[in-house]
Amino acid sequence: MKLIIQIPCYNEEVALPVTLSQLPRHIDGIDEIEVLVSDDGSTDRTIEIAKSYGVNHIVTTTHHRGLARTFMAGIQKAISEGADIIVNTDADNQYNADDIEKLVKPILEKRADIVIGARPIKEIKQFSKLKKFLQYFGSKIVKLLSSSAIDDAPSGFRAFSREAALAINVFDNYTYTIETVVQSKIKGLHLLSVPIRVNNTYRKSRLVKNIFTYIQKNSFTILRMFIIYRPFRFFAIIGGFIFLLGLILMGRFLFYYFFGSGNGYIQSLIISSILLITGFQTFIFGVLADLLAINRKLIEDVQIRTKRLENK
Repeated sequence: MKLIIQIPCYNEEVALPVTLSQLPRHIDGIDEIEVLVSDDGSTDRTIEIAKSYGVNHIVTTTHHRGLARTFMAGIQKAISEGADIIVNTDADNQYNADDIEKLVKPILEKRADIVIGARPIKEIKQFSKLKKFLQYFGSKIVKLLSSSAIDDAPSGFRAFSREAALAINVFDNYTYTIETVVQSKIKGLHLLSVPIRVNNTYRKSRLVKNIFTYIQKNSFTILRMFIIYRPFRFFAIIGGFIFLLGLILMGRFLFYYFFGSGNGYIQSLIISSILLITGFQTFIFGVLADLLAINRKLIEDVQIRTKRLENK
């Protein structure tokens, strides 16, 4: 049983030595532990430090591509190197490396395909009250969207079984955390959340440049994931709301037509007709989008089989 610990990096020469030094060397049930650094076009000594610490695998790019693509590049490399379990952790030493065993154990015991470390958000001093609330609220939204019991959806400290790693795809360029949670449940992968500890970070998050940008990008990501992975539900909700408004206005017109003068409310009939037609069309869009989603699932099934053949 081989475990590969993946660390996405971007200019992490300060924190990376501490992060690497604290990684576990032995875990019960694991025969081999290897380390993989997925570098996102660092311009400092990140690669040099990784080599000096004897990192087993290094994935590099010539330019900065973003966290999501760097994460997927590392996942693909880990699969090709024969990983049975892949653990992703941050290079800034935010997560306590001793808890990697807690992430791996449910996968070894066949109780989960993906295990996500839930941080003690309320106890993290570096987080403002607003950020704590947004973390909590965002996790609730993702939990509702994915129908999964995940307590800390933005957490990057997570473990994947080989089958789960083969199945996931990331389309978003900003981050992989929300998307992998949403799509995993749809693909029949079992997710589990376990409490983990955190360390004092060495730097501020590069994903959260300011709180308003963070809200904007994550809101867009959640909306995009809803459209991609729940297209029928998305368009049905919108179409149903528009159709309901149309019915209300139609009822208003009929009420005054039969019980009132019947004059002066023709605008309700016109607007109602427009809303009813628009609502129905939106519902049809949902049906078409759902058919496209089914086609995408079939393509992903072929992709998974291809990956299995390529990485035997």
